[in-house]
Amino acid sequence: MATKPKKKNPRLASGRKRARQDVKLNAANTSLRSQYRTAVKKVEKAVLAGDKTQASALFAQMQGVVDSIADKGIFHKNKAARDKSRLSAKVKALASTAAA
Repeated sequence: MATKPKKKNPRLASGRKRARQDVKLNAANTSLRSQYRTAVKKVEKAVLAGDKTQASALFAQMQGVVDSIADKGIFHKNKAARDKSRLSAKVKALASTAAA
């Protein structure tokens, strides 16, 4: 059973403060990362279901979430652009197949 080694407490006050701040920052970043992934998954789910109106609405909503989180540096901007591009293509393909 491999367990993580216990982290030592920093001696300096500045180090202790940094450790406290890191806990809060990590929680905030984890929440934002989860929001990003959830927004992307919702669009993918709508595309798989074949619901073009919901997929396009969720895609518009997802773009704002993805952009804001990429601006904060949680995910790289290129990853955000890549995800938006791929989902945009899926939503457009869904719209064209539904029209045909």
